[in-house]
Amino acid sequence: MNPPAPTPRPWQVVVSLPLPAHDFGVPHGFAGPVPLGCRVLVPWRGELAVGLVVGEGDPRAGHRLREAVHVLDDPARPWVIPATVQGLTAWAQDARIPAGLIWGDLLGIGWEAAYTHTVRAVAGADLSSFSRRAPTERWTDAGAFAPALLDAIRAQGLLDERFTPRPRTTTAVQARALEDVPPAARQSTVIRAVPGAAARLTPKQAQAAAWLAQHGPEGTLSAWAKAAGVSAAVVTAALNAGAAEYVQVQAPPPAAWEWLRAQGPTDTYAAWANRASADGVPLSPTQAGTLALRGWADTVDVPAPLPALPAPCPLAADPTLPDRLPDGPLWRLHGGRAATRFGVLAPRLARLLEQERGVLVLAPDATTLRRAWDGLSGLAAACGTRAVQLSGTLSEAQREHTWELIQSGAARLVIGSGHALSAPLPGLALLVVLEEASDAHKLLSGSRAFLPDVAARIAAAHGAAVASVGAAPAAESVPQPGAVLPPPRARLHVVDYASPPEQPQLGPLSGVHLAPGDLGYPLSHDLARVLRQVQERGRQAALLAPRRGYSALLRCPNCEHTPHCRNCDVPLRFHQDTRQLTCHQCGYHEGIPDRCDHCGERMWKARGPGTEWIAQEVQKLLPGCPVYRYDKDRQDDLAPLMAGESGVVVGTQLLLSQDAPPNLALIGVTLADTWLNVSDFRASERYHRLLRQLAEWHPTRAPMLLVQTFQADHPALKVMVEGRDTLAYPAAEERARKELGYPPHARLAQIEVTAREAKRAQVAAQELADALHGAGATAQEVLGPAPSPVARLRGVYPYHLFLRARSDARLGELLRVLDTRTWKARVRVDVNPRGGL
Repeated sequence: MNPPAPTPRPWQVVVSLPLPAHDFGVPHGFAGPVPLGCRVLVPWRGELAVGLVVGEGDPRAGHRLREAVHVLDDPARPWVIPATVQGLTAWAQDARIPAGLIWGDLLGIGWEAAYTHTVRAVAGADLSSFSRRAPTERWTDAGAFAPALLDAIRAQGLLDERFTPRPRTTTAVQARALEDVPPAARQSTVIRAVPGAAARLTPKQAQAAAWLAQHGPEGTLSAWAKAAGVSAAVVTAALNAGAAEYVQVQAPPPAAWEWLRAQGPTDTYAAWANRASADGVPLSPTQAGTLALRGWADTVDVPAPLPALPAPCPLAADPTLPDRLPDGPLWRLHGGRAATRFGVLAPRLARLLEQERGVLVLAPDATTLRRAWDGLSGLAAACGTRAVQLSGTLSEAQREHTWELIQSGAARLVIGSGHALSAPLPGLALLVVLEEASDAHKLLSGSRAFLPDVAARIAAAHGAAVASVGAAPAAESVPQPGAVLPPPRARLHVVDYASPPEQPQLGPLSGVHLAPGDLGYPLSHDLARVLRQVQERGRQAALLAPRRGYSALLRCPNCEHTPHCRNCDVPLRFHQDTRQLTCHQCGYHEGIPDRCDHCGERMWKARGPGTEWIAQEVQKLLPGCPVYRYDKDRQDDLAPLMAGESGVVVGTQLLLSQDAPPNLALIGVTLADTWLNVSDFRASERYHRLLRQLAEWHPTRAPMLLVQTFQADHPALKVMVEGRDTLAYPAAEERARKELGYPPHARLAQIEVTAREAKRAQVAAQELADALHGAGATAQEVLGPAPSPVARLRGVYPYHLFLRARSDARLGELLRVLDTRTWKARVRVDVNPRGGL
């Protein structure tokens, strides 16, 4: 007697929701191993949802599970490569993040599947007890039945289902075959002469009848009258007297139909009319629609054309140069300008592509992605493959086509955003992370993943190397082997507000109360002098402001009261353009109060200049000079600047998302301390990286970089003044962090505890801290709890704890304490946070 076949192990499936993976039974009749990385249809809340198989489930509860309904992908060609699935799912588990949350963030295509779904009752099943209108034993479109009804029948195992992939189609106007055109449409009514009626006609009528007999037939009475040289009344009388008659004749096909048959199909009736008219066949959209109604054309579904993808740029680097970059699983390349870095990187990428291996380039933002595309995409064609972009800026059709190119192996160089991390790139050999320290790599919602961490885990699962490439290395990258290119030439001038000169040459540009150290503020005397030179010489300048809006706050000069947001414990920002006070945290806004709520004072004092204020000061300083703004609130058209015209643009860091103006002579940082005065141990590193990016913003020249600051002796600035390389400051920062026990010498996680009542959040945070200490955590491993720097945010009160562990394994042990009980407030985990208490 043969032993019974083993019960198939269930599958773990994630759906695009903030939930962990769920176990589902194997579809009826499916044989083979777990289709890791394949998409499946699973019953979900009474309907069918697309899920992704991410592992094996627990076999002990297999008899209680709902079954997956259908496997959408060929297991030999999964939607996501199994190594990627394993790496990403393991990262989510260690970070205590629901797997569906991170997959929903990073898998940008595939959650919607196009298929034709038909159903029938299993042989011998009577489904009338479910509904009077239930499936029979004949295949019927599933859309004819309610999804809840089908799910109830499916749960009892009484439903057969069939799924057929539906190709992407589009509607088009297509010419019918001539034999398919209705006979009535192929005939026309004409007026023909009748012989023998001349005796009953007047001379005029006889003239018209004779003309028609000789030259006819004619289509209309008016055409007959005009051609015969008589009035309409004459031809009408001749018709009534029997000299002519209406008859049906076979008509030649319309010229517009002939054109459509030869040149079509077209997308719309308007496109048919426009293109035919351009080729000399007069046709209006209304006439085109009339021809279709008469049966000369049909609106049909046709295969959709392949969407246009970003075209690769010409080869910008020499891939035949020697490859001098280090080997190994981790290495870095920093310094120089972007074009120089891509030139050094090109030989390594070319060697891997020629070996038919895959390369993935991860960019933090659209600007960096565009520059990487300009510098690297030309390598692919030279190496016998194709380069593609993959990011959220593409349409769904473009992402789907790109996915197919990657999956088939036609494209082995992928440059993209976080969506590219899940791309099915076979033979991944190198994952390049651009600007690895950029905060733009941090997802601000959802999983809050820091993408370089995820990239490292995925690369390890593939056995691929990870390269960090950018203007300046992160402190975490310093211990890695690598290459440092000479920094671009920089002309740096520092205005030290903390040490003013004894005799300033120019008076303050704004009020006395806004002139720290008598140097002038927000435009120092030095900055004003250089701006005047820029205007006189017809050059260009860019000023980096610390914030958008007019000012950081309004303050009562009498009692120092500051209007605050109703939902957040932050001052309202003043926007002069709209004459409103706005919260930059939650969006709440209100008009400017007529008087102070505390003392009744009618005057307000603005503090902390923003883009609006600085732009006004520039306009006062440089009459007649074009001044532009570029921030989240307002993006002026910079086309005149890009064309080389003189002017000044004032903006936030959003300005760096644009190319530098060609005649840029000055970059001014109006208050550099804004990037330092935040509660984040990475603040100075972020400030140093900003200075490096400004120094290389213009691709070929070195504009003057003028920095206004109260901290002129800060090491992040001093290394720039001294002309040291890009490794100097990050290396010093790394040594300091080693003494303090911060990354890369520790692993951090931030636990956020929030509630609608401050006391409840505080108590829950303290209970969590006590539980961690009770589980063996030391005082060095648990920092806090403490209230957030913003004590109330969007109506809730956040408290924070920091976990600092020596390794990922120890951090995982501490985070598992969160699963030991339920908490009296909302608890969220952020591994490798990009902020501080």
